[in-house]
Amino acid sequence: MCAPPTVWRMLINADLTGGRPPSLREVTGAGEPLNPEVISRIEQAWGLSLRDGFGQTETTACVGNTPGSPVKPGSMGRALPGVPVVLVDPVTGERVGRGGEGEICLDLAQRPVSLMTGYQGDDGRNAEAMAGGFYHTGDVASLDDDGYITYIGRTDDVFKASDYKISPFEVESVLIEHPAVAEAAVVPAPDAVRLAVPKAYVALVPGYELDAETARSIFAHTRARLAPWQRVRRLEEAELPKTISGKIRRVELRTREHDLANAGERAAAEWRDDQFPDLRT
Repeated sequence: MCAPPTVWRMLINADLTGGRPPSLREVTGAGEPLNPEVISRIEQAWGLSLRDGFGQTETTACVGNTPGSPVKPGSMGRALPGVPVVLVDPVTGERVGRGGEGEICLDLAQRPVSLMTGYQGDDGRNAEAMAGGFYHTGDVASLDDDGYITYIGRTDDVFKASDYKISPFEVESVLIEHPAVAEAAVVPAPDAVRLAVPKAYVALVPGYELDAETARSIFAHTRARLAPWQRVRRLEEAELPKTISGKIRRVELRTREHDLANAGERAAAEWRDDQFPDLRT
């Protein structure tokens, strides 16, 4: 069974106590990175390792947790055989070694047969995608000492708050560990002091509402599990915009935040951490 993370997040909020379907042998995710909480919950309920991977329409599969390989929760796995995956510093254009982070690219000097020949009739886009001897995916990841690749975000999803780099995926993974949160999308909200602060749009588990008690609980949850610069500062319940394949469209939420800031307005349903001064003690 292969399904996008949206489906897996829905499943772990359903009743899985009856065990897995008897014919089900392998489970995988596709379309977005899988949160560690989702992987853990499926393994507890069904006794199966939910395996993640990475690819694009232009490349097919590039990275994956192949059957029989140890799964590191939160990691997409390792480069698949025959696919020359490298991480490249988006500023210098140099390769990044193990222990670093950079844009996921394919080395064109070892051109894999799975890579497209190009964008038909679009020389400008081809030149941009193939610049510097690499095919550029536009996705940022880190590489550990064992060769496992962990997704950080799209190059335009990662943002800075108080001059610290924030990975939305990392914050979202903590948010969905809270029992009230079914899904989350983190985007930068303009801030006069910090330039931007992490704001979470959340879809709640049925039976919960984003009242003062729930908002306080979610803020407390993130404060206990994230570094100070990663903490969620603003919170709003929303139906998360998605593509037809189930990917969350953070770009729409970022645009909404900028439009509100430019108009000098604040979302009426938004909670802010400074409304709960006791959390700062």
